[in-house]
Amino acid sequence: MSATDTQEVGQANFELPPEIVEIREMTRRVVREELLPLEPQYLISNAHCYGARDEENLRVAFGDDKVYERLKKISQETGLYNIDIPEEYGGPGLGLLAQAVVTEELHKTLVPLPQMHVANILYECKGEQIDRILKPVIEGKLKTCFAQTEANAGSDPGGMMKTRATKVDGGWKINGSKMWISMAHFSDILMTQAVTDAEKRQRGGITMFLVKRDAPGLKIEESGIPTWLGNRPRQYIVHYDDVFVPDEDVLGEVGKGFSLGQQWLTIHDRLMRAPQALGKMQRSFEMSVEWAKQRVTFGKPIADRQAIQWRLVDMHIDIEALRSMTYATAARADAGIDVRREASIAKFCGGEWGARTIDHAIQIHGAMGEALELPLTWFYRLLRHMQIGGGTTEMQRMLIARQILKG
Repeated sequence: MSATDTQEVGQANFELPPEIVEIREMTRRVVREELLPLEPQYLISNAHCYGARDEENLRVAFGDDKVYERLKKISQETGLYNIDIPEEYGGPGLGLLAQAVVTEELHKTLVPLPQMHVANILYECKGEQIDRILKPVIEGKLKTCFAQTEANAGSDPGGMMKTRATKVDGGWKINGSKMWISMAHFSDILMTQAVTDAEKRQRGGITMFLVKRDAPGLKIEESGIPTWLGNRPRQYIVHYDDVFVPDEDVLGEVGKGFSLGQQWLTIHDRLMRAPQALGKMQRSFEMSVEWAKQRVTFGKPIADRQAIQWRLVDMHIDIEALRSMTYATAARADAGIDVRREASIAKFCGGEWGARTIDHAIQIHGAMGEALELPLTWFYRLLRHMQIGGGTTEMQRMLIARQILKG
């Protein structure tokens, strides 16, 4: 079985539309011809940092902006740069199924392809918010981040959130702190959740605010907690000290901010993490197949040994099952179906199955599996993180159980 053959495994049972197949093949060419040749230097530079901008990671790896600018141009010319932007705002208007397919291909390497990502909840902008905030974000003139998590309210933000917004003349004053906020320092707008009714909380008492980074009383600091996800701190604590936010910077309706946050989490932090896992799993599987064929011990390739074959089989089954459920869930979301349960399942399986798939790959490679010149150790870190970030594995079990018991 060649690497090309293994790329097709698991996709025959989900018939992708011809236009998405074409986009997939184009994305594969970009990965093969533009990103993979850069991977050796990118890995050796130890530049990758989870939560950092693509531009920053590429600059650190290659010493200047030339590689970033070249890859950005390629991304724009191929249409991959704005793939998730609706037609009415100048994008191709492709759905989540197409985005999932592209995301899987791009995550077969650690080298990032610059893309424009817009939080789905920003399309809730109304009236003058569209020209003042949404369009500049789409054009790349403004950057945003999502600020929900707090020090003691990570898994239960609705019940434990302490950040408050108090109504004042012409707007609101926010007080509190957020933690583990990726991209906060580089963002112009912080999509901030705050309690506006302590009795109702997540049932009509949490509101989403578009807070400007330069607002008086807003302070952003590095968490100061080093992690194995990068050698540069890129997780931030955000402090709100009587931060005034005008009424026109409420996103959606007052009291409906928690549902907006769940809408963001369902797509960005659950469903779309599954194809990220798939890309890493598929690449690791291909590497493991090739390594098993060429690595010889005691006179024959380790591919001939049942212990190795069974690991490859386990990897193959996990990939095939995850791909099928991910594509099916994305297609259901494109059809307007509520996929909160399915997104939690995809996220759960992406983290759990992804980590064990990479674990198999590292074991098959032996000592070389730990070599920093291969992407496997970084893949493992990112997939192990997936069992925590975006909602822990335990929280996904609770969410899935809740949906089951509702019938």
